[in-house]
Amino acid sequence: MASALLLSSPVIAQTAEPAPRGTSTEPPPAAKTVEGASSSLELERVVITGTTTRVSKLRSSVSISTLDFEQVQQTGADSASDLLRSVPGVLAQSSGGEGNANITARGLPLSGGAKLMLFAEDGLPVLSFGDIDFATIDTFIRSDFTLDRIEVIRGGSASTFVSNAPGGVFNFISKTGDIAGGRIGVTRGVDFDRTRLDLAYGRPLDDQWSFHVGGFFRQGEGPRSVGYTAEDGGQIKGNLTRKFAGGFVRAHFKLLDDRAPVYLPVPVSITGTSSDPHFASLPGFDLLNGAMQSKYLREDLSVDRDGRVVRTELRDGYRSESRALGVEAEFDVAESWRFEGRARVATTTGRFVGPYPAEVASASAIATEICGPGASLRYANGGLAGQAIADPSALNGNGLAVRTHLFNAELNNLGNYTHDLKLTRAFEGELQRGSITMGYFKARQFIDEDWHWNTYLQEVRGKDSALLDVVDAQGALVTQRGLVAYGEPFWGNCCVRSYRLRYDTDAPYIGVHWQAGRTDIEGSVRYDIARASGTYAGASGTRPIDVDGDGVLQPPEQNVPVVDPTTQLPVNYTVRYPSYSVGANHLLSPGLALFARASKGARANAERVLFGGGIRADGSIAKDIAVNAVRQYEGGVKWRGEHASLFATLFKATTKVTDQDITSVAARFVSRTYEAHGLELEGAYAAGGFDVYAGLTYTRGRIASDQITPDQVGQQVNPRFMAQLSPSYRTGPLVLRLSLIGTSAFPSTRNALANPGFVQVNAFASLSLDQNWTLSATGNNIFNRIGITEIPNASGGVTANGANTARSINGRTVLVSLVRAL
Repeated sequence: MASALLLSSPVIAQTAEPAPRGTSTEPPPAAKTVEGASSSLELERVVITGTTTRVSKLRSSVSISTLDFEQVQQTGADSASDLLRSVPGVLAQSSGGEGNANITARGLPLSGGAKLMLFAEDGLPVLSFGDIDFATIDTFIRSDFTLDRIEVIRGGSASTFVSNAPGGVFNFISKTGDIAGGRIGVTRGVDFDRTRLDLAYGRPLDDQWSFHVGGFFRQGEGPRSVGYTAEDGGQIKGNLTRKFAGGFVRAHFKLLDDRAPVYLPVPVSITGTSSDPHFASLPGFDLLNGAMQSKYLREDLSVDRDGRVVRTELRDGYRSESRALGVEAEFDVAESWRFEGRARVATTTGRFVGPYPAEVASASAIATEICGPGASLRYANGGLAGQAIADPSALNGNGLAVRTHLFNAELNNLGNYTHDLKLTRAFEGELQRGSITMGYFKARQFIDEDWHWNTYLQEVRGKDSALLDVVDAQGALVTQRGLVAYGEPFWGNCCVRSYRLRYDTDAPYIGVHWQAGRTDIEGSVRYDIARASGTYAGASGTRPIDVDGDGVLQPPEQNVPVVDPTTQLPVNYTVRYPSYSVGANHLLSPGLALFARASKGARANAERVLFGGGIRADGSIAKDIAVNAVRQYEGGVKWRGEHASLFATLFKATTKVTDQDITSVAARFVSRTYEAHGLELEGAYAAGGFDVYAGLTYTRGRIASDQITPDQVGQQVNPRFMAQLSPSYRTGPLVLRLSLIGTSAFPSTRNALANPGFVQVNAFASLSLDQNWTLSATGNNIFNRIGITEIPNASGGVTANGANTARSINGRTVLVSLVRAL
């Protein structure tokens, strides 16, 4: 469905030839026209993103929305994935911080990461897969002053314009310096610790050359009380463009080096019933700003796949490092023939480290679980280090403790190479015109990870949580400075793993467009060849290892899980699959059109099928496990009036999924078919200084079949309703905007806890002080509402004492910015 925020068309190409350059200075931030009615009503604007030919938005049958730079600045979003919550049809559970978001669209199943979607920068995917364990694609993308716009495609032609993203693509497109100007800004958290500097500038150098460069740097604790500087880093991006008659060539670069805190579920009070649960903070732990991170849990020792002791700093959190170089070109090669190509190579590494509450229970009960009756507790560190806990039931006013699994994954190599080359032949007759596009997409993605998790015992305290030691009935210490075990025996040591993998994708494709009178017909076919190679291994047992090197084998050191390289298994297979998309658009009048599209797409699974029998002993794989297929149908109407625009789209989708969930002990592996259908509405209205955008998505999605847990068949899997409302008012130098985003309740699993519905309200205000200076304030979740996005232990229902775990959106945060135009 075309967007009412700003309408466009399919992905994944970025831009056509740059717009004509001028020498005027870029207007100051608040002086720029807010992208609103004028833009959303410009349905004659030519579609240039990923289409086989140039047609207006009103004549396109592709579903795309656009968020321009000013809209992005006004959303109050705190991460790249959080921005997507403003787009109708997109469900983005972005409460994990800078990464690890669960993202889907239009009733497609929600999974870890963006399983059926991809993030792209300037027309090419950032990674080849959106759901790599501990390296979800949103972890390696940032929004700053270099951003020009975000184009969001849902379903449809995404099936044939990029590999492994049948559900949609989120394309972050950079400014290119066509207009001279830039800005510098400082942002400071009012009620939390963050300081950020943004800078960007670009301009034409002459009639042929232009450039744009910028980036950001930030530091602070972040919106949750982790107890140390957890946000630390930034990025630099830039490009250089050379124009010539009939085309251009552009070079890109990006340097990302950033740390951000990992927000996982936290202890929470859940009362009521499974169908109508009530969520609240526990005494001593604020669900909205508390964290399991603590200044008393700063380092971790573990053993890697090569038998070496590794020291990890928890401040690494999402450790994202990427260096990328890219080039794109577009030009005429002969009469009616045009070439368009993009290529990028990136070296990407990092780490994911964050505390996960595997069990929340009474402190005395967990102590008994660890070493039997008669167990007692004492503080392992903090201000009361060494002191016995005489009455565990009174601990922090909640009497609880947490068995913490420290998710710790080294991302040794996520480097990739991608190119997309295509050639278009245009035809034109007296009453009709058309084009044929032939293309070739290639990607190589490395996935080299080493997991080494450990288990700790913590008090339930939202800030500065201390570690706890356990003493057995004979008075012997069975833990080591709060460390319960190397590995996670509570989960069967499932997650001491190592793999070195390479995934190659080759995909030729062809697209056809034909326009006759008021009717446009589009069709495209893609053929993917996906090859996987490499090795993987899990823990092969435990060994006694003096991990801390003090010469004494402490109790946890007597059983250290290790990876034996001689037990590694091969990965060696090739799968092939076709995709197609066909659509039509008919113009009933200058402001009214009907459209329809049918598509079949797929994505090849990556490392998430390694453990659990997905890969055979010889490295081969069954095709129905290797490839997840998606069939989608959509159709609707677009209407443009003098002051308003409205779009309505009916959609239907069937998805086959093979996946794993490492945090679920009851149902770790998934093999299901999902069905969904619904209605997506999107509208815009503007008059004078007032404008409003609105979106409403109704979805009926369910599990149609389940090979592993058949009792789940019929289960609802998506919220029935999602809505967005964003009114704004401009008067003179003042701009005010509200952003309301809401979802209805939906069950997490059958006969288990329901995810409650919630509405989040963000606010934005800016004041233009003069032609150059702008002061603004942004409030996120201004009413400080709990918004639950994940209940990992939902299958147990409401517990006897109400203690459980969940992940909520962050509480209220306020930022103030001062920006100067350059």
